[in-house]
Amino acid sequence: MDVDVRPRSVIPGRQRWDVKPVLGRPQAAEVLAATLRRVPGITEAQASPITGGVLVRHDAGVKAADVGRIVRRAVTQVVEGMAGRGCSAPAPPAAKPAPRVHRGGVVRPALAVGGGVTAGIALIRGSALSRQLVALGGVVAATAAVLRKAWRRAVDATRELPGDGTARHPLLEIVGPYRRRLYRAAALSAGCQISEMVLAAVIGCTAVVLTKGELAPLVSLGLTTASAQLWCLAGLVVATCGAVAGLSYASNLQWRGLGQDVEHDWRGRTYAHVQHLELRHLEGERTTRVASALMDDVGQLGAFFATSANDVVQLGTSLALLIPVFLLLAPQIAWIAFLPIPVVAWLSVHYQDKVTADYAVSGEHRTRLHSQLVNTLEAGATVKSFCTEDYEAERIDRLGEAAQDHSRQTDRSTIRHAEIVRACTTASLTGILLIGGRSVLNSSLRSEVLIPLIGLPQMAMMRMNRLGGIVDQYQRTLASYDRVQRLHALPVETDGTGGPLGAEKVQGEVVLKDVTFGYPGRPPVLTDFSLTIPAGRTTALVGATGSGKTTIAKLLMRFQDAESGTVLLDGRDVCDLQRRDLREAIGFVAQDPFLFDGTIADNIRYGSFQASDEAVVEAATMAEAHTFVAALPDGYDTLIGERGAALSGGQRQRIALARAILKDSPVVILDEATSAVDNETEAAIQRTLRTFAADRTMVVIAHRLSTVRHADLIYVMDKGGVVAEQGTHDELLARHGLYASLWQLQAGELAA
Repeated sequence: MDVDVRPRSVIPGRQRWDVKPVLGRPQAAEVLAATLRRVPGITEAQASPITGGVLVRHDAGVKAADVGRIVRRAVTQVVEGMAGRGCSAPAPPAAKPAPRVHRGGVVRPALAVGGGVTAGIALIRGSALSRQLVALGGVVAATAAVLRKAWRRAVDATRELPGDGTARHPLLEIVGPYRRRLYRAAALSAGCQISEMVLAAVIGCTAVVLTKGELAPLVSLGLTTASAQLWCLAGLVVATCGAVAGLSYASNLQWRGLGQDVEHDWRGRTYAHVQHLELRHLEGERTTRVASALMDDVGQLGAFFATSANDVVQLGTSLALLIPVFLLLAPQIAWIAFLPIPVVAWLSVHYQDKVTADYAVSGEHRTRLHSQLVNTLEAGATVKSFCTEDYEAERIDRLGEAAQDHSRQTDRSTIRHAEIVRACTTASLTGILLIGGRSVLNSSLRSEVLIPLIGLPQMAMMRMNRLGGIVDQYQRTLASYDRVQRLHALPVETDGTGGPLGAEKVQGEVVLKDVTFGYPGRPPVLTDFSLTIPAGRTTALVGATGSGKTTIAKLLMRFQDAESGTVLLDGRDVCDLQRRDLREAIGFVAQDPFLFDGTIADNIRYGSFQASDEAVVEAATMAEAHTFVAALPDGYDTLIGERGAALSGGQRQRIALARAILKDSPVVILDEATSAVDNETEAAIQRTLRTFAADRTMVVIAHRLSTVRHADLIYVMDKGGVVAEQGTHDELLARHGLYASLWQLQAGELAA
């Protein structure tokens, strides 16, 4: 039976037909639309009894010629069915097999026709589409294998670090107690990325409306004109732009806050750990190295979460969303869209392995350069006095060149990796355009599907272009984490298990019994050494350099622990005492005292923070410091700079002595505490110290014998850590021994 059916427009995925049998016949139009919708592969069918027009939308797998045959056959069935029923309302056609289109073009009603059935049969028979899906599966599996290997390698590296041997990824260790913040920031970043992809899709749909005149999903919503669809899409663009802006602001705020919290937390914990390190380990580490770990390395831990972690989440979100979208809408080009991912992942892991050693060496060279810079600046007076400015400049230049060479090597690897990633992503985009375009031309893919999808992979590719920088920051973070963890691995001071030591109850008797001690890599300073310092008296230690005088003070303060023997305070082993209790009971003034950057009052009050201004002035007066402090324009509020640079050596010693006097400990150790003052000032200090020394134990270490001539007991130390003589000043002079000869050399007086 011939029916009057003519095509009005035929484009991939959509056809319009003029069908006279439905003109003016609403029931026929309804039955025809229902019949066409039952055919597999037909996604939408509309028939208008007013215009006689029929709109058919179909899958990309259905050929345009086959759609024409389907429409004609459906119209014939509707006309025949209605003719058999007369003028009665036509019933929906009985379910029966839909026609099948063979390669030769013969239409048979044996099986359903359409993209869904065709695609299913093609997959079973191993068509090109199935091979593409298998290729996509291989891409996903390869990417997963590479990422898993990288993750496990990082976990294994963490297990090898000093610590508890836990097998967690370094990033999870770094973020520590802030995991909820991490998840919240990641959720916001994922939402922001989804919004950006929706925005790109909406813009792509706008392009479809401009080129095709309409968008089918919007037609089904009742927006039949291009103008109405454009207004709708414009509103969606505004809404998604607002969502992107809000989510981007919130996510960046969360990430930066997380990075700052991580940095603050790690710096606080690491610095607290450093403060409790054994002094021998802290002295063994370069101060600049420790400072670099506390500033640069800890800063890098926070910087990764403040910047790169956001990119990682957005890249992962892009890929997680794009893969199912491509599988549903354009499986033909999914494999080429995601082919670079395993390649880039493998290159990134390979790059990480290659530059690990480079980063370690480069970091070591930068630390050496920083250390030398600090040392040279602190030694400015020495450098100028020996006219070695050019020498120091050349030395810094050599260290700078070495650091630069290793940095260049690392930079070359970083740039090479980034450019390879860029090339891979560009090739993928080219493949999408080429293969997707061919699919559109052969009608296996609709252009209105491809156009929005083109922009989406570009977003992921742009993220992947940053992958080189992300991996670079990731590697730097792992290297910094390694250095910080090794600093954490240094042992801290251990406390004794004995009861508390009340400073007010300390009498101050110190006994060293059979003590042996030596610094690492050196001969023993003390061997089976014994000595008693009576309580409530002033005891002096004098003698040759290197004889162990300062070592005795360090053992008493537990800056060092004896290898054998015991050090007793009031009959109690100092190793059994709490270090804090022990050190609160002992005041200590070193030969080169350290003053902090602040006011004079702050430095005197250091450790006795609640002391009144009157007590500060009284301590300064006793240390003969009040006179010069009062003469300063700002008095006790004078800022003295780093290490007390604005003061002379003698002034610094008097401020430190005032600090120890204000502490008012029952035991006081003065290690060359007045070596930098003039004789007149020293005599004045000695007079005031006699009052201060009443009923407390004073241990005075000195080379200048005039400092200790009024001591109750003097021990004369000789090389090898032995006590050569002991007694009062007059008794030692009367023996005409080592002390008498030293006195004659310094004072020019012969022993009586």
